[in-house]
Amino acid sequence: MRQNPSFAMTDVAELRRIIAANPWATLVGRDENGMTASHYAVLLDPERDDLTIVAHVGRPDDLVLGLGTQELMVVFQGPHGYISPGWYGDVAAVPTWNYVAVHLSGVPELLDGEENLRVLDHLVDHFEGRLADPRGMWTPPNDEAFVRRLEAGTVGFRLTPTRVTAKRKLSQNKPDDVIENVILELRGDGVYANPSLAAEMQRAHDARLAARADAR
Repeated sequence: MRQNPSFAMTDVAELRRIIAANPWATLVGRDENGMTASHYAVLLDPERDDLTIVAHVGRPDDLVLGLGTQELMVVFQGPHGYISPGWYGDVAAVPTWNYVAVHLSGVPELLDGEENLRVLDHLVDHFEGRLADPRGMWTPPNDEAFVRRLEAGTVGFRLTPTRVTAKRKLSQNKPDDVIENVILELRGDGVYANPSLAAEMQRAHDARLAARADAR
């Protein structure tokens, strides 16, 4: 992803927020046959406060991604959506697409069986914990033999990125009144209504207004 200084995201807390809210990630790696993109749930490492992530892949995705032997790129896609030029008012304009994306790259550390089990357990608990009657990885009828077979068919990894590219393209290059109208349209009931993108735009817009006021 080509970086644009006007749209760059650098605040670690904001990057962690986007990653945590959008765990379904794209993993991009390669083997001798070329590039492969795989899709897995990826979580922030619960024992770290940086951008370290943990996840697993099913065998043989570890081989086609070159996992542990070369750089892996992990892509998180935040809110995104179509922006009509009609929302800009009576000015020359063309359509665009607003979005938030975070790319983390580095050589992942492969986990041993026991640590991979802890990551799998954390992954299940992370999502099941939202349910009224959560079903953990070790909950019957799952037994230890079943869980061990599951772990053996996966490869866990931890990645502390050595390269981070993050972009928040949310109409920052437009006047305040235009940004506010775009947010209004996204909150509406039109064909391109997009509440999650509207909320992300409002968050970014409020932060810019606050920073501008502080600078006065």
